[in-house]
Amino acid sequence: MKKSYDFSEAIRNPYAKRLKKQITIRIDPPAIEYFRELAEEVGIPYQTLINLYLNDCARLRRRPSLEWKESA
Repeated sequence: MKKSYDFSEAIRNPYAKRLKKQITIRIDPPAIEYFRELAEEVGIPYQTLINLYLNDCARLRRRPSLEWKESA
């Protein structure tokens, strides 16, 4: 490893603004299990699948239904 590096000709990462942001979120175990199983079926990591789903919801401006039906 060098003692110092010359970054005088370095350029900024053009994708830096598109990087993901790490957060903490509480998700119920059944929801996590659902996405883990689905992710295994399609062959991608479950966190990536959740991110794709949330991005799709945001892009299409989907709103959750907050009406629950009584179970029989």
